[in-house]
Amino acid sequence: MTNKELMRRAIQLSVENVKNGGGPFGAVIAKDGEIVAEGCNRVTANNDPTAHAEVTAIRNACQKLGTFDLSGYEIFTSCEPCPMCLAAIYWARLDKIFFANNKDDADRIGFGDAFIYKEMALDRSKRSKPSVVLLRDEALKAFEEWMKKEDKVEY
Repeated sequence: MTNKELMRRAIQLSVENVKNGGGPFGAVIAKDGEIVAEGCNRVTANNDPTAHAEVTAIRNACQKLGTFDLSGYEIFTSCEPCPMCLAAIYWARLDKIFFANNKDDADRIGFGDAFIYKEMALDRSKRSKPSVVLLRDEALKAFEEWMKKEDKVEY
């Protein structure tokens, strides 16, 4: 499939998802023009605020391929990824992001993420949600054990 055909599939998923009661977002993960996995927004269907189309597609691809590393793959998404999805794309190591609608288009229909970008840029002490460091000394034990572990799988 061409890049345009892959994007059309992501868009088709978004349109179908709206008809089925979900949010207007779809995503496809592909390699060399072949679809490996698809996803659509399942937030309300699954009662899962992290079940965005991109995250769902990443989960499906990783499960199908048996890996957490999607290097060599690309994602086609009907809308510019939100901060969470963008982070997930980086963590999954996808090579390239193609998107159709942009974040301003999403904002116009009530899916705005500007406040999250603003919050992330603030010092923790100035964010609208308090962040409190608690039991850091105890938590460091797991990090120390990780550093000593010789057979760890790094990711």
